[in-house]
Amino acid sequence: MAPDASPPLAPIRRATVVFIFITVLLDVLAFGLIIPGFPHLVASFVDNDISRATVVHGVFMTAFMLMQFVFSPVQGALSDHFGRRPVILLSNLGLGVDFLFMALANTLPLLFIGRVLSGITSASFSTANAYIADVTPPEQRAQSFGLLGMAFGIGFVIAPAIGGPMSELHPRFPFWFAAALSLANFCYGLFVLPESLPPEKRSRFDWKRANPIGSLMLLRRYPQVLGLASVLFLIQFAHIVYPSTFVLYADFRFDWGPTMVGYTLAGVGVLSAIIQGGLIRRIIGALGERRALLMGLACGTIGFLCYGLAPTGGWFWAAMPIAAFWGISTPAAQSIITRQVDPHEQGRLQGAIGSLAAIAGILGPTLFTRVLADVAHGGAGIWAGSTFFLAGGLVGLGLLIAYFKTSRMPPMVQAAKPETPAASESA
Repeated sequence: MAPDASPPLAPIRRATVVFIFITVLLDVLAFGLIIPGFPHLVASFVDNDISRATVVHGVFMTAFMLMQFVFSPVQGALSDHFGRRPVILLSNLGLGVDFLFMALANTLPLLFIGRVLSGITSASFSTANAYIADVTPPEQRAQSFGLLGMAFGIGFVIAPAIGGPMSELHPRFPFWFAAALSLANFCYGLFVLPESLPPEKRSRFDWKRANPIGSLMLLRRYPQVLGLASVLFLIQFAHIVYPSTFVLYADFRFDWGPTMVGYTLAGVGVLSAIIQGGLIRRIIGALGERRALLMGLACGTIGFLCYGLAPTGGWFWAAMPIAAFWGISTPAAQSIITRQVDPHEQGRLQGAIGSLAAIAGILGPTLFTRVLADVAHGGAGIWAGSTFFLAGGLVGLGLLIAYFKTSRMPPMVQAAKPETPAASESA
């Protein structure tokens, strides 16, 4: 019975992956638009003092990620109970309203409130990952997670390139455009996005497991997941160096403005789209998920060290292709992890991973911005790239953990289980 059911379901699965790809792409475009100009908007409230602006921006980032920590597992559990579609729709609507609020904020406290609200409403990226796990067979999940990575890449190609020059005209313009994109995303999902979780696979909502601590306890039931989840935590921790310090670091180190920062982030996005959208399937097919994970982490470690050592913008750009291969590691780890957890707990799993990422986001901005503030206050020299040295050390630690944790995995975990798709289809 399973073979007969497979052919008609395959096109539906491909279509739903495309739908969620577009949803994530529009979300990333909205967020990417404000990245080049947001630190400068914050700086305008503190007399454009780079050192003070860096610290204040770090507080904003920490508050944003604290909301992600609290609400990612809540949204994951809600999506397990009500389905993925309503959670994604409410998130998009909330983001659109919040971007409008920040566009109108005329004091630093109001802007801070807007950033807190955006942290609450944007916690649905974990729901998008659960959506992918719903509609994709286990052996294709790394490629599908890579497609979401490609959405991030394309979003950061277009959005910073537009948001940078836009914020040069006025730092609030990107917020209006971001609001329009989020509300357009809500309308798109309302009329086009299908539900991915059938009623028979939904689970009861339980506050004990929907809170951040309860969701993290889920990881304890899956020891192999806990090991790789710590790797994802370190990846997310290192990644915080970009949104928390890159704009102000580029001003300090290379004397770049928002336009040049936007073009550079667009270049990062192009490389990310090429790797995660075009090459990841071939790389994982040739190396396997474990070796692809280790290769990505190694490239990330080397890339960050090169960033920190770069004396000019040209050297920084030269290191970007190496660091871009870091993007392979997250889809590979996500694919391995999703095969360890029961299908009706995928939302909670992604919520738990989202909570770990939020913890990294809570700690990362304070750490990275403090390091940059000290460097900017004390001068440059060889330690000017300290934030990137620190990020490289975190990814290197993740490489060591991944090497030892995956080396002890049973063969059935490292390889896709071909019987799972058939079983799910016949169900």
